[in-house]
Amino acid sequence: MWTEIAPISEVERDALCELANVAKARAATSIRRMVGRQILLSVPTCDILAPEAAAERLAKSGNPHLVAVRQDFSGAFAGRALLIFPEQSSLELMHAILGRQIPTADILDLEDEALAETGNIILNSWVATIANLLKQNLKMSLPMLIRRDQRHIFESGVIGESVVLFLHIKFEVSQQKTQGYIALIMDLPSIEQLRMLIAEFLTSSGQRTDS
Repeated sequence: MWTEIAPISEVERDALCELANVAKARAATSIRRMVGRQILLSVPTCDILAPEAAAERLAKSGNPHLVAVRQDFSGAFAGRALLIFPEQSSLELMHAILGRQIPTADILDLEDEALAETGNIILNSWVATIANLLKQNLKMSLPMLIRRDQRHIFESGVIGESVVLFLHIKFEVSQQKTQGYIALIMDLPSIEQLRMLIAEFLTSSGQRTDS
């Protein structure tokens, strides 16, 4: 049975969004260098949710079939990172990144490889940037592409009681707009360690951790 997690404070939420926004800027720069196109990323929301609530958030998007790039990370805190797209959005993003002059049939052949590489860049940039800002080192596994429905996208990453740092992200590539999600799945000890590191980050930057 799921036990309720303590809600994060507004200050912690703001700090997570601050870290996420620094990370998304670096991820966009890395992708731009790879594809030679301007990449705009935004992070409208970030939350800490139970896996069931995160799955429910995905279900509300009305896209039952999802594609995700998955990588594990370990270090001061450990877990699993997922870059998640509805199938149609992943195809649109690959069209934008690879170029619309490429026939759809060829893009389908290239999609998995290109999506895995794009996910690898984004997740590595995101996780590494957050770790660096928190003055930690994390190791990342090789990327793996998975296809699941929204109700089961998190099940392989949930061991015991876990929580999801859930980021809604928006992409704009060559005027093509699409959206997806980044989810960092961590068990309770890891999420508490992350919150301790965030508290240290806020203290060093002169911000209060209470709200």
